[in-house]
Amino acid sequence: MTVYVILTAAAICPGLVIIVFWLMFRTKKERKVALENATLLAGHIHSLETEYKPILDMEAEVQRLVGDAQFQENRIANLRSDYSDKKSIYDRLLKEVAVFDDKLAFAEMGVYEPHFDFTDSEKYKAAILTVREQQKAMISAENAVICTTKWSVDGSAAKGQTMTRRNIRLTLRAFNNECDAAIANTRWNNVNAMEKRILNAQAQIDKHNASNSTFVTGEFVRLRLKELYLTHEHREKLKAEKEERAETARLAREEQRLIRDMEQAQEEEEHYQRLLDKAKTEAASIVGPKLDAFADQIKLLERDLAAAHAKVERAQAMAEKTRSGYVYIISNIGSFGGDIVKIGLTRRLDPLDRVRELGDASVPFVFDTHAIIYSDDAPTLERALHGEFEPTRVNAQNYRKEFFRASLDDVEAAVKRLAPNAPFFKDIEAQEYHETLSRRRQVLELVENAEQALFPDAI
Repeated sequence: MTVYVILTAAAICPGLVIIVFWLMFRTKKERKVALENATLLAGHIHSLETEYKPILDMEAEVQRLVGDAQFQENRIANLRSDYSDKKSIYDRLLKEVAVFDDKLAFAEMGVYEPHFDFTDSEKYKAAILTVREQQKAMISAENAVICTTKWSVDGSAAKGQTMTRRNIRLTLRAFNNECDAAIANTRWNNVNAMEKRILNAQAQIDKHNASNSTFVTGEFVRLRLKELYLTHEHREKLKAEKEERAETARLAREEQRLIRDMEQAQEEEEHYQRLLDKAKTEAASIVGPKLDAFADQIKLLERDLAAAHAKVERAQAMAEKTRSGYVYIISNIGSFGGDIVKIGLTRRLDPLDRVRELGDASVPFVFDTHAIIYSDDAPTLERALHGEFEPTRVNAQNYRKEFFRASLDDVEAAVKRLAPNAPFFKDIEAQEYHETLSRRRQVLELVENAEQALFPDAI
């Protein structure tokens, strides 16, 4: 026990050992011996401290680093928890904001599946009026917004009922305002977002009204969503009907043009017939060398008359047969890039008129024509060609846009299967397009030369 006390004292203060020995050994000799022993012991302790100091310092450093690591781990855990909370808030706000942001709505619009199959816009209009009357009936019957608790204010049930009616009116006004705004702003690219907006409005309003037990009923929400769907589909039907009227007008113009072409062909035939009759009459009274010249003129007129007659017959056939026409295959590398073809139908007497019309100011370059195929049943041939390339249709929503992503080799193979005798030309002239590229290359060369002159490679 005594040795343990001495060692403990030595660890605290080496000088204390001397005092301890001095107190323990009163005699001079004892004190001298004790002092010598204490000095030796102190020296030994000092040498031990010197020898093991790096280890002691390292242990202290380890303890410090362990403390720092624990602090950082706690800090990271707190940051993760804080981030998780804020991320949840951010995600919730993002969903709420998405219904007001056109870009976000467009990115998440998805594919709208129609809820109704009315055949014309008037039926949609009537259905909208019906669903609005149903909404008014629910409001009148106090079934649109309900309160599940009978409140009393200051002990008065009448005052509680007044408060409840006021809360219901405010709730109904807030929800209807959100629904009206969503329905008014719905477009082809945000109808799903507007649906979320209405459902989110119900959820938020019900959440804020939870304390007074006032809620929008599910049936009323269903009617408002039905109005949203009907309004959207009504607008889409109006657009489709407008396109159908435009197509009908175009077909009517085609019919009128066919009639005019037939009349012009008949006039041309009559003109050549008159010239031929006149030439034959004059030739009957001529003899000698001039007769040969009239014979050549008569042959030329007979050939022109035959061509005019064939033109009349073709025009009459196209005017009388509603299914006869030309299927054309064209491309426009300058406007749409390579491997894009348009496969269409025209009933014009000169089908190239339609091709030239398509290459008007609406596109920067004219079309290249690869095939003009006459058929007594042109719509069937056109549908068959469309069916060959349906998976590669450029516009999968509007089937009047008859553009397909296909190589000319594939199109030629399809034409050979469906119309074996039809000629097909794979050459792509694209004269204006290539001339434009050439001009641009010249301009770029001038710019590059100017830059080289301005900044030489070496000085």
